[in-house]
Amino acid sequence: MNDKERYPLPRAVILDDTAALALGAGNSMASRLVVEAEKDPALRVYVPALSLAVAERERAGVAEHVGALPSVNIEGLDFAAAAAVGKRLRRGYEAEDGDKGEADWSGAHVLHLALPTPEWPHGRPVLTRTPVRYSGTGIRTIRIVEQG
Repeated sequence: MNDKERYPLPRAVILDDTAALALGAGNSMASRLVVEAEKDPALRVYVPALSLAVAERERAGVAEHVGALPSVNIEGLDFAAAAAVGKRLRRGYEAEDGDKGEADWSGAHVLHLALPTPEWPHGRPVLTRTPVRYSGTGIRTIRIVEQG
């Protein structure tokens, strides 16, 4: 049994800011998802706009690189997303390092997109370097395999 049979690709995946940075740096796992999505129109790769903004803040040029990939869908903040993200932040969705002074805008946007909806009744998994960031939320995470 090869890796593709043992670990099948999900039909949709959300890349958070850590995954967008990994993709921009050429991480093979993140890149594989994007390449597979180009070959298979049923596979969808999403990057929340707020995650892309955070990734760009960390490394210049990442937004242009990720945004230019034809199989990556950048998910903006429409009314429903803006309201949901704002409510999560009001309830205290904090930055992953627990810094009480910094709200995790990117994580709140990821969470909004990952939770179940009529279109995605089981939700969508999140590709991330920091699965603990989403602990207790009920969403599925996929830890990025770091290159050795």
